Amino acid sequence: MATGAKRPKVDYGSEMNPLQNFLQWCNTVGLRLSHKVCVSKEGTVAEYGMLAKDNIEEGEVLFTIPRSAVLHQETTKVSAMLEKEKSSLESSSGWVPLLLALLYEYTSSQSQWKPYLSLWANFKTLDHPMFWSKEERDGLLRGTGIPEAVETDLANIQREYTNVVLPFIRKHPDLWNPGTHTLELYTQLVAFVMAYSFQEPQEEADDDKDDEEEEEEEEKTPYQLMMVPMADMLNHVSNHNAILEFTLDSLKMVCVRPIHKGEEVFNTYGQLANWQLLHMYGFTEPHQSNSNDTVDIPIINLYKVATQGVQSDLAQQLVEEKWEMLLELMQEKATFVFGKQGCLTDTELHSVLKVLCMSEEEFSEFKDHEGWEEDEEEEISLAFSYEALPGLNASWKWLIHEAARLTASSYGDWEEGGSAPEGLSSRQQRALQVRCGQRSILHRLMELTKS
Repeated sequence: MATGAKRPKVDYGSEMNPLQNFLQWCNTVGLRLSHKVCVSKEGTVAEYGMLAKDNIEEGEVLFTIPRSAVLHQETTKVSAMLEKEKSSLESSSGWVPLLLALLYEYTSSQSQWKPYLSLWANFKTLDHPMFWSKEERDGLLRGTGIPEAVETDLANIQREYTNVVLPFIRKHPDLWNPGTHTLELYTQLVAFVMAYSFQEPQEEADDDKDDEEEEEEEEKTPYQLMMVPMADMLNHVSNHNAILEFTLDSLKMVCVRPIHKGEEVFNTYGQLANWQLLHMYGFTEPHQSNSNDTVDIPIINLYKVATQGVQSDLAQQLVEEKWEMLLELMQEKATFVFGKQGCLTDTELHSVLKVLCMSEEEFSEFKDHEGWEEDEEEEISLAFSYEALPGLNASWKWLIHEAARLTASSYGDWEEGGSAPEGLSSRQQRALQVRCGQRSILHRLMELTKS
C-alpha cells in the first residue's frame, strides 16, 4: 500500500541532554528560532528560560511554531477516539480530552512530542501548593485564599478522574492503562496544564451573526487549551517584553519592547496577583514589583464588622435582614478585590456598603422598591480608588477599615518584618511574597480609611 512522504527519522540519542534533544526536535518539526535568542538554564529566573544573544527591537519575531507542532486533543495520535466519544468526556473543567491526550503521549515511547515532554521527566520541578502537605498549605498560606482553592482543586480532580477518566481508560485498554495512567499522574498533568498551557483567544463575535450561528461555530472548535512547545520556556513577569500571537498557520512570539543583549525574554500569563501565580503556576514575583497583586476581603468580614457594637435586638434584627437580602444578590463566599490602585470590584462594594449603612427607614423603602431604580444605579459614580477613599462617608470608611483589619488578622504574624529571614525554604519564601503583598495592600487600605 502506498504511503505518503515522511520526515527523516531522527535518533534522539542518550548522549544528548533533554534540552539538546528538544532543540533538535524543534528543527525537525519546523519550529524556527531567531538567532538572537537562546534557551538556557543559566541566567534565568527559573528552571528554563530564554535569553537575548543580541539586541532585539520591538516587533521582531523571536520564534515561530507551526500548528502541527502544537499539542492538543486534535493533534494527538488518539484524536479520532477522543472525538468519537467526546460526549462521554464532558466535565466541569473541560480539560479531560486534553489530559487524556497528554496521558497517552507522555507515556508513549513513539510519541511525536517525546523530546518535548521529556523536559519534564517526573514533574519534580512543578511545585504548586497542591503538591505541598496540607500542614504546609494551612500554615504557610493561611489567610491568602490558596488553601481553600487547592482543596477545591484536589476534590474536583479526584472526582473527574474517578467518574470520567477512569471509566474511559478501562473502556480502551489498548490505548490507556489504569496501572500507568494513575490519579497521581493525572494530577501532575493537571498541574502541567495549569502551568504551561495556552488558551487561544476567541475571535470577536460578528455583529451580523445571530446567537444560533455563533453557537454552531463554537461547537466546531471544541478545544482552546493547548501545549505550545518553546512558548512555555519563557518565564512570566507583569512587566513583560514579549507576547504570543496566534495566526492561521502558526503561533509567533513577538517582542513588544526593546530587549538588550543578555536580558531574559519574558512572556505574560495575564494580569495575575501573586496568590494566583502560586496557585496556578507554582511561583511568585517579588511582591513590590508585581503591579497586578491583589487581596480579597470576604463579604462575611463586612457582615461581622456590621454586627459589632449592635446595642439592641431590633438593631441586630435589622442587620440580619440586610444580610439576608445581600445574600440574594451575591454568594456568601463572595469577596471584594483590592489591587494596588484601589478596589477592582467597586460596584459590588458600593452596593453592600450602601445596604449595610442604611437606616431602618431607608432599608424599608429600599425593600418596597425591590432595590434601586435603574437610573439611580447608572448614576453611581463613587470611585474606590486610593485617592478617593479618604473622602468616603465616615460609616463606609469604618466598615472598610475594620473589614481590612479583620482580614489582615487571619494571616498570622511571622512575616511582619516584610523581608525574608535567612534560612527560609523556597516554599516559605514564596508564601512570604504572597502574604506580604496582600498585607501591604490591606495596611494601605487601613491607613487611608482610618478615622
